[in-house]
Amino acid sequence: MIQTTMQLPHMGILAALSAAALFGLGTPLAKLLLGEANPWLLAGLLYAGSGLGLLAFRALRRNRLPHLRRDEIGWLIGAVTAGGLTAPVLLMWGLSVMPASDASLLLNAEAVFTALLAWFVFRENFDRRIVAAMSLIVVGGALLAWPGQATFGAALPALAVIGACLCWAIDNNLTRKVSLADATFIAMIKGLAAGAVNLLLALAAGVPVPGWPTVGASALLGFVSYGVSLVLFVIGLRHLGTARTAAYFALAPFAGAIVSVLLLHEPVTARLVAAGLFMGVGVWIHLTERHEHEHTHGVLAHEHEHQHDEHHLHAHATAAAPGVRHTHWHQHESLTHSHAHYPDAHHQHDH
Repeated sequence: MIQTTMQLPHMGILAALSAAALFGLGTPLAKLLLGEANPWLLAGLLYAGSGLGLLAFRALRRNRLPHLRRDEIGWLIGAVTAGGLTAPVLLMWGLSVMPASDASLLLNAEAVFTALLAWFVFRENFDRRIVAAMSLIVVGGALLAWPGQATFGAALPALAVIGACLCWAIDNNLTRKVSLADATFIAMIKGLAAGAVNLLLALAAGVPVPGWPTVGASALLGFVSYGVSLVLFVIGLRHLGTARTAAYFALAPFAGAIVSVLLLHEPVTARLVAAGLFMGVGVWIHLTERHEHEHTHGVLAHEHEHQHDEHHLHAHATAAAPGVRHTHWHQHESLTHSHAHYPDAHHQHDH
């Protein structure tokens, strides 16, 4: 049976939640490695493990390079520059002169910046229900990260961390522009860029290199918690749009806290329970969203993996079997219809 686009948002939700879980898992596991590796060098190893792991994965599968339009190449370069090159440098500089607990609290700004840019700069659809859901998730994340007493000290380090959040928010929105391309390729490029920058900066600062077991464990953790997580995040962007994917991904600190309780035997606190309640209600509002109205798709030509459904009715020289996903350059003709949808790659219309 041919899968319809009504099912695709569920794929995006599962991908975004899985991305948050894998990224959150990396925090408590990285704690176990910090006794052997400098935080700055560890960040580089995690990113490098992500990029190299995906490079090996693509080589084994013999994946070809995705066909990107000239404007999509520009979006990807912008995303890598903002999120892979600039953001890590700002974050590491901020972390070097301010407490990690304070920086963790500030990192909640990424989800807020991502949503604001998506809504007001890139004109992604939203309503009061979605704003309320996003706010509840962010409040839950802030509760979880709150150190009990915030002492930000000098303004510049805090501004550097906030700047890193803004860069990652720009990265998220620009990545949304190329999210139909091969997700493993996008995540690989980002991992290699961020890994190279952080490793070079750490080594230039004289940070000692740990033993090979620590290097290997860090790279493996980076592949799973950064590489696979980012692939799933890009898939979420493809099906849900930027702001909604960022909202689900903001659950990562809660996933990390749960793993810390189970793995590191950290206590279940009232703050953890309260954060879970806020986040749970926010996710429930997102999951029960239904956005439906008559809308028109303009003529659009691009390449991405798809199967024939109501948005993909084009002909083939050789007929494609129903329900089989395949990739090729194709054109969408103008279409007006009504169905429930998210602001995904095929629904960027005005309201």
